[in-house]
Amino acid sequence: MQTILGAGGAIGVSLAKALPDYTDQPIRLVSRSPKAKFRDTDTWMPADLTQLDEVRKAVAGSSVVYLTVGLQYNLSVWREQWPAIMKNTLTACKEYRAKLVFFDNIYLYDGDLLNPITEAHPVKPPSKKGQVRSAIATMLMEAVEKGDIEGLIARSADFYGPSTQQVSILTQTVILPLSKGKVASWMGDPEKLHSFTYTPDAGRATALLGNHPDAYGDVWHVPTASNPLTGRQWVEAFARAFGVNPRFRTVGRSMIWMLGLFVPVLREMLEMTYQNDRDYVFSSEKFEQRFGMHPTSYADGIREILRIDFGKQV
Repeated sequence: MQTILGAGGAIGVSLAKALPDYTDQPIRLVSRSPKAKFRDTDTWMPADLTQLDEVRKAVAGSSVVYLTVGLQYNLSVWREQWPAIMKNTLTACKEYRAKLVFFDNIYLYDGDLLNPITEAHPVKPPSKKGQVRSAIATMLMEAVEKGDIEGLIARSADFYGPSTQQVSILTQTVILPLSKGKVASWMGDPEKLHSFTYTPDAGRATALLGNHPDAYGDVWHVPTASNPLTGRQWVEAFARAFGVNPRFRTVGRSMIWMLGLFVPVLREMLEMTYQNDRDYVFSSEKFEQRFGMHPTSYADGIREILRIDFGKQV
């Protein structure tokens, strides 16, 4: 049995679709609200991962557990729930001798050094959310070093891809407005480069890592195209695809602060604006060289989003 904790999110869905290419084991999908199965052999299980007994039930019988949870984008929620979820998952994986694959982001990395971003990047979180991510990643790797479990971390840049309307900032601020002929918004400096990881690539890479014994005990950046666009170029690329004018507004830190007085999620984004005022170039060279899996090009990713989400051929 291989189990996905957080199977209802964008990464969990991509992972669930990819896993049968890498394992013959049955797949257990775990989330607060079970959804439709991808295959007849899949099983859904509801669970609150902040409750140890429920995590134990979810993990029981698993050989590999994937932690792909996406919590509400709120610092208070992260501080309260992430340590509990990681502690419970580590406890259950140790008890049932399950391997653990944690899907992570780059918030814990030093914000002054974002070009390039490699696995050797200094851990020096410049934000409070980054401090939370650093703490839970440390919990996992310390458990691995002590021999309590076998585990690894898969890291991704900001992501984009089909069916990411609720979780991708690129989708919300650029793709959806342009699809309706409206003005897009770009957070930060539109002349800076910004990498995005294509969600189907993230799912495939995470499935590969979980089923590759040599991958454990390490941190891996999942495949991400090496030639990122600037904010302006992202807007122009999607505008061309939709056949509309590439109109956009630049949303700076002061405007985010002002809007955040009325829109709570924007308040939460304020401390992360450093990622958009400098080049943000994510490197997956280590993964690509080791496993020979290469990322989807941005041009192909854009075409797939248009085809799947909007029924358009580009």
